[in-house]
Amino acid sequence: MTKLSPKTQLLLPLATALALSACAAPFEARVARFQQLPPPSGTSFVIEPRDKENAGGLEFATYANLVRQKLIAAGYQEAASADAASLTVQLDYNVSAPREKVQSRPGLGWGGWGPGLGWGPYWGRGWGWGGWGGGFGGGWGGWGGGWNNDVYSVTNYNTVVAMRINRNADKQSVFEGRAETVSNSNNLTRLVPNLVTAMFTNFPGSSGETVRVRFDPAKPDVAPTVKPVR
Repeated sequence: MTKLSPKTQLLLPLATALALSACAAPFEARVARFQQLPPPSGTSFVIEPRDKENAGGLEFATYANLVRQKLIAAGYQEAASADAASLTVQLDYNVSAPREKVQSRPGLGWGGWGPGLGWGPYWGRGWGWGGWGGGFGGGWGGWGGGWNNDVYSVTNYNTVVAMRINRNADKQSVFEGRAETVSNSNNLTRLVPNLVTAMFTNFPGSSGETVRVRFDPAKPDVAPTVKPVR
Protein backbone atom coordinates (compact mmCIF):
# COMPACT_ATOMS: atom_id res chain seq x y z
CA MET A 1 0.00 0.00 0.00
CA THR A 2 1.45 3.39 -1.01
CA LYS A 3 1.90 5.79 1.87
CA LEU A 4 1.02 9.40 1.13
CA SER A 5 3.42 12.14 2.12
CA PRO A 6 2.26 14.63 4.79
CA LYS A 7 2.01 17.34 2.10
CA THR A 8 -0.18 15.14 -0.09
CA GLN A 9 -2.43 14.30 2.88
CA LEU A 10 -2.93 18.01 3.56
CA LEU A 11 -3.81 18.70 -0.09
CA LEU A 12 -6.42 15.92 -0.39
CA PRO A 13 -9.28 17.79 1.36
CA LEU A 14 -8.67 20.82 -0.88
CA ALA A 15 -8.59 18.69 -4.02
CA THR A 16 -11.83 17.00 -2.99
CA ALA A 17 -13.53 20.34 -2.39
CA LEU A 18 -12.44 21.67 -5.77
CA ALA A 19 -13.65 18.51 -7.52
CA LEU A 20 -17.08 18.83 -5.90
CA SER A 21 -17.32 22.51 -6.84
CA ALA A 22 -16.57 21.59 -10.45
CA CYS A 23 -19.64 19.34 -10.67
CA ALA A 24 -22.45 20.69 -12.81
CA ALA A 25 -24.79 22.86 -10.77
CA PRO A 26 -28.56 23.00 -11.30
CA PHE A 27 -29.70 25.65 -13.78
CA GLU A 28 -31.20 28.81 -12.29
CA ALA A 29 -33.00 31.65 -14.05
CA ARG A 30 -34.84 34.80 -13.06
CA VAL A 31 -38.21 35.01 -14.79
CA ALA A 32 -40.55 38.02 -15.00
CA ARG A 33 -43.95 37.79 -16.71
CA PHE A 34 -46.88 40.11 -17.39
CA GLN A 35 -49.93 38.56 -18.95
CA GLN A 36 -53.58 38.85 -19.94
CA LEU A 37 -53.67 35.73 -22.07
CA PRO A 38 -57.01 34.36 -23.25
CA PRO A 39 -57.94 30.78 -22.35
CA PRO A 40 -55.91 28.35 -24.47
CA SER A 41 -58.85 26.34 -25.78
CA GLY A 42 -59.35 27.17 -29.45
CA THR A 43 -56.68 29.89 -29.42
CA SER A 44 -54.14 29.56 -32.22
CA PHE A 45 -50.69 31.07 -32.65
CA VAL A 46 -47.76 31.60 -34.97
CA ILE A 47 -44.17 32.36 -33.96
CA GLU A 48 -41.93 35.00 -35.50
CA PRO A 49 -38.56 36.55 -34.54
CA ARG A 50 -38.58 39.97 -32.91
CA ASP A 51 -35.26 40.54 -34.65
CA LYS A 52 -36.08 40.33 -38.33
CA GLU A 53 -32.48 39.32 -39.09
CA ASN A 54 -33.27 35.93 -37.54
CA ALA A 55 -36.14 35.27 -39.95
CA GLY A 56 -35.58 32.07 -41.92
CA GLY A 57 -32.54 31.08 -39.82
CA LEU A 58 -32.07 27.49 -38.72
CA GLU A 59 -30.98 28.54 -35.24
CA PHE A 60 -34.13 30.58 -34.69
CA ALA A 61 -36.27 27.74 -36.09
CA THR A 62 -34.71 25.39 -33.54
CA TYR A 63 -35.57 27.62 -30.57
CA ALA A 64 -38.99 28.52 -32.00
CA ASN A 65 -39.81 24.82 -32.19
CA LEU A 66 -39.12 24.51 -28.45
CA VAL A 67 -41.55 27.36 -27.77
CA ARG A 68 -44.11 25.79 -30.13
CA GLN A 69 -43.97 22.52 -28.19
CA LYS A 70 -44.41 24.34 -24.87
CA LEU A 71 -47.43 26.32 -26.14
CA ILE A 72 -49.08 23.19 -27.51
CA ALA A 73 -48.47 21.44 -24.18
CA ALA A 74 -50.18 24.42 -22.48
CA GLY A 75 -53.28 23.88 -24.65
CA TYR A 76 -52.76 26.37 -27.49
CA GLN A 77 -52.94 25.37 -31.14
CA GLU A 78 -50.52 26.15 -33.95
CA ALA A 79 -52.21 28.05 -36.76
CA ALA A 80 -51.90 26.97 -40.38
CA SER A 81 -50.86 30.50 -41.37
CA ALA A 82 -50.26 33.94 -39.88
CA ASP A 83 -53.61 35.16 -41.24
CA ALA A 84 -55.45 32.34 -39.45
CA ALA A 85 -53.72 32.86 -36.09
CA SER A 86 -55.31 34.49 -33.07
CA LEU A 87 -51.94 35.28 -31.51
CA THR A 88 -48.48 36.17 -32.79
CA VAL A 89 -45.58 35.07 -30.60
CA GLN A 90 -42.47 37.22 -30.97
CA LEU A 91 -39.33 35.47 -29.74
CA ASP A 92 -35.90 36.95 -29.08
CA TYR A 93 -32.67 35.76 -27.42
CA ASN A 94 -29.20 37.19 -26.87
CA VAL A 95 -26.05 36.83 -24.81
CA SER A 96 -24.08 39.77 -23.42
CA ALA A 97 -20.42 40.59 -23.90
CA PRO A 98 -18.15 38.89 -21.34
CA ARG A 99 -17.75 40.54 -17.95
CA GLU A 100 -14.88 39.81 -15.56
CA LYS A 101 -15.72 39.30 -11.88
CA VAL A 102 -13.09 39.00 -9.16
CA GLN A 103 -13.82 36.38 -6.50
CA SER A 104 -11.94 34.68 -3.67
CA ARG A 105 -11.96 31.29 -1.99
CA PRO A 106 -10.07 29.67 0.89
CA GLY A 107 -6.68 28.38 -0.22
CA LEU A 108 -3.84 26.42 1.33
CA GLY A 109 -0.64 28.36 1.98
CA TRP A 110 2.75 27.08 3.06
CA GLY A 111 4.95 28.66 5.73
CA GLY A 112 8.72 28.62 6.30
CA TRP A 113 10.99 26.56 8.45
CA GLY A 114 10.38 26.75 12.18
CA PRO A 115 10.42 24.75 15.40
CA GLY A 116 7.81 22.09 15.96
CA LEU A 117 6.91 19.06 18.03
CA GLY A 118 7.77 15.65 16.58
CA TRP A 119 6.64 12.12 17.07
CA GLY A 120 8.37 8.78 17.11
CA PRO A 121 9.56 6.51 19.84
CA TYR A 122 10.12 9.63 21.89
CA TRP A 123 8.52 13.03 21.81
CA GLY A 124 10.81 15.94 21.12
CA ARG A 125 11.28 19.19 19.31
CA GLY A 126 12.60 19.63 15.81
CA TRP A 127 12.71 22.13 12.98
CA GLY A 128 9.85 21.78 10.54
CA TRP A 129 8.31 23.50 7.52
CA GLY A 130 5.68 26.04 8.60
CA GLY A 131 6.59 25.91 12.24
CA TRP A 132 5.13 22.51 13.03
CA GLY A 133 5.66 18.98 11.97
CA GLY A 134 7.06 15.62 12.86
CA GLY A 135 10.30 14.74 14.56
CA PHE A 136 11.50 11.19 14.87
CA GLY A 137 12.84 11.05 18.38
CA GLY A 138 12.70 14.83 18.38
CA GLY A 139 15.19 15.07 15.53
CA TRP A 140 13.28 15.79 12.27
CA GLY A 141 10.82 18.51 11.37
CA GLY A 142 7.89 18.16 8.97
CA TRP A 143 5.47 19.98 6.68
CA GLY A 144 3.20 22.70 7.94
CA GLY A 145 1.04 25.47 6.61
CA GLY A 146 -2.09 27.53 6.96
CA TRP A 147 -5.15 28.80 5.10
CA ASN A 148 -5.37 31.99 3.10
CA ASN A 149 -7.63 33.38 0.36
CA ASP A 150 -6.99 32.71 -3.32
CA VAL A 151 -8.14 35.61 -5.52
CA TYR A 152 -9.16 34.74 -9.06
CA SER A 153 -11.17 36.14 -11.99
CA VAL A 154 -14.34 34.60 -13.46
CA THR A 155 -15.82 35.44 -16.87
CA ASN A 156 -19.61 35.83 -16.74
CA TYR A 157 -22.25 36.22 -19.44
CA ASN A 158 -25.87 37.37 -19.16
CA THR A 159 -28.16 35.35 -21.41
CA VAL A 160 -31.77 36.38 -21.99
CA VAL A 161 -34.82 34.89 -23.70
CA ALA A 162 -37.63 37.40 -24.24
CA MET A 163 -41.12 36.59 -25.49
CA ARG A 164 -44.04 38.85 -26.40
CA ILE A 165 -47.46 37.64 -27.51
CA ASN A 166 -49.76 40.00 -29.40
CA ARG A 167 -53.47 39.57 -30.01
CA ASN A 168 -53.90 39.81 -33.76
CA ALA A 169 -57.42 41.23 -33.64
CA ASP A 170 -56.24 44.57 -32.19
CA LYS A 171 -52.42 44.17 -32.09
CA GLN A 172 -52.44 44.49 -28.30
CA SER A 173 -49.86 42.75 -26.14
CA VAL A 174 -51.32 39.99 -23.95
CA PHE A 175 -48.05 38.49 -22.68
CA GLU A 176 -44.56 39.85 -22.03
CA GLY A 177 -41.96 37.57 -20.46
CA ARG A 178 -38.25 37.62 -19.82
CA ALA A 179 -36.02 34.79 -18.54
CA GLU A 180 -32.37 35.48 -17.82
CA THR A 181 -29.39 33.73 -16.27
CA VAL A 182 -25.79 34.53 -15.43
CA SER A 183 -23.19 31.87 -16.17
CA ASN A 184 -19.59 31.37 -17.31
CA SER A 185 -20.82 30.03 -20.66
CA ASN A 186 -22.06 31.80 -23.79
CA ASN A 187 -23.25 28.57 -25.42
CA LEU A 188 -26.72 29.54 -26.68
CA THR A 189 -27.52 26.00 -27.84
CA ARG A 190 -27.39 24.92 -24.19
CA LEU A 191 -28.65 28.06 -22.48
CA VAL A 192 -31.66 29.00 -24.65
CA PRO A 193 -33.47 25.64 -24.21
CA ASN A 194 -33.02 25.93 -20.43
CA LEU A 195 -34.32 29.50 -20.45
CA VAL A 196 -37.35 28.42 -22.50
CA THR A 197 -38.03 25.73 -19.88
CA ALA A 198 -37.79 28.38 -17.15
CA MET A 199 -40.11 30.73 -19.07
CA PHE A 200 -42.78 28.04 -19.36
CA THR A 201 -42.53 26.76 -15.80
CA ASN A 202 -46.00 27.44 -14.31
CA PHE A 203 -46.88 29.26 -17.54
CA PRO A 204 -48.32 31.86 -17.97
CA GLY A 205 -47.59 32.76 -14.34
CA SER A 206 -48.95 35.52 -12.14
CA SER A 207 -48.87 38.87 -13.89
CA GLY A 208 -46.24 41.22 -12.50
CA GLU A 209 -44.45 38.54 -10.46
CA THR A 210 -40.73 37.83 -10.72
CA VAL A 211 -39.66 34.33 -9.73
CA ARG A 212 -36.47 32.32 -9.50
CA VAL A 213 -36.76 29.00 -11.32
CA ARG A 214 -34.26 26.26 -10.50
CA PHE A 215 -33.97 22.77 -12.02
CA ASP A 216 -31.49 20.12 -13.12
CA PRO A 217 -31.50 19.74 -16.93
CA ALA A 218 -30.14 16.21 -16.49
CA LYS A 219 -33.26 15.25 -14.50
CA PRO A 220 -36.25 16.27 -16.65
CA ASP A 221 -38.64 14.15 -14.56
CA VAL A 222 -37.95 16.26 -11.45
CA ALA A 223 -40.20 19.32 -11.27
CA PRO A 224 -38.44 22.72 -11.11
CA THR A 225 -38.57 24.71 -7.91
CA VAL A 226 -40.10 28.17 -8.13
CA LYS A 227 -39.57 30.89 -5.53
CA PRO A 228 -40.72 34.53 -5.65
CA VAL A 229 -38.00 37.14 -5.82
CA ARG A 230 -38.46 39.53 -2.93
